[in-house]
Amino acid sequence: MAAEGDFLLRYRAVSNKLKRRFLRKPNVAEASEQFGQLAKELKQEECLQYAGFCNLAVARCEQTLFNAPGEALALTDAARLFLQAEKETQKLQCPGFEEHLQAATNCYSFAIKVYIELNQPVMAASLCLELGNALKEMNKPAEASVHFQRAAELQSQVPIECLLSLGKVATCKIITRAFMDVIARCEVSRVLLLMLLQPPPQKLLLEHAQTLEKYDWESFDSHSQVNYLPENIFLLLQSVVMACQEKDLESLKVLQVELWPLLTPEQNHLLHLVLQEVLSPSGRGV
Repeated sequence: MAAEGDFLLRYRAVSNKLKRRFLRKPNVAEASEQFGQLAKELKQEECLQYAGFCNLAVARCEQTLFNAPGEALALTDAARLFLQAEKETQKLQCPGFEEHLQAATNCYSFAIKVYIELNQPVMAASLCLELGNALKEMNKPAEASVHFQRAAELQSQVPIECLLSLGKVATCKIITRAFMDVIARCEVSRVLLLMLLQPPPQKLLLEHAQTLEKYDWESFDSHSQVNYLPENIFLLLQSVVMACQEKDLESLKVLQVELWPLLTPEQNHLLHLVLQEVLSPSGRGV
């Protein structure tokens, strides 16, 4: 049985067989078979990422042999192994950079490309759906929707399947929109808190300064920087920032009336405190 410790030794031994020697062609088919066997042993020992690398080596061998179906199959096996490795990492809550997920995504993409070249859109679409479902399970609806959309495009000749894939796209869009709503609420609260605290410029953190810059009247197309906010709320917040900078209490009172039905109770309380701060003789100004 293969062990994680001797993986590199065995991998290199097989790789060396692929080197060209004088008057001898490398036996690529034999190397492919040996890489495949090593992958099976590593998978049994739950060394998933190493098994994935071995399947990638199989795919390269099959490409050299001009065996596109074999290449696509090996790429798919590698993708699934890397994906399983990523799930195990997340399950254990280990810190990482999602490198296994990136490897899986790349393998799926290459396998999809091979199936498209083989004029097998159904197989390509099934892999798009497989990757999309995995990403959705990992709370990555935005990334998942891209692959569901591609599946729908590949299923143009099968309307029912295409509609089902588009339904998955719609679901991801709805979930993503919910995430955007959370971001939007945080943005409004952040701006109101900054107006309440009014930190002097020399004590203003860079991230807070960048937040306020987005609401500068002189910024070009500043709404594009916060497109997760409805334009009417953005413009009202922009006016609040300007009114606070000018200590324009009357304008703030008008803005409070307009914003009241658009904000949460907590945000309305913050806005009320902002008005009190501006009204107070000790108001510091931003």
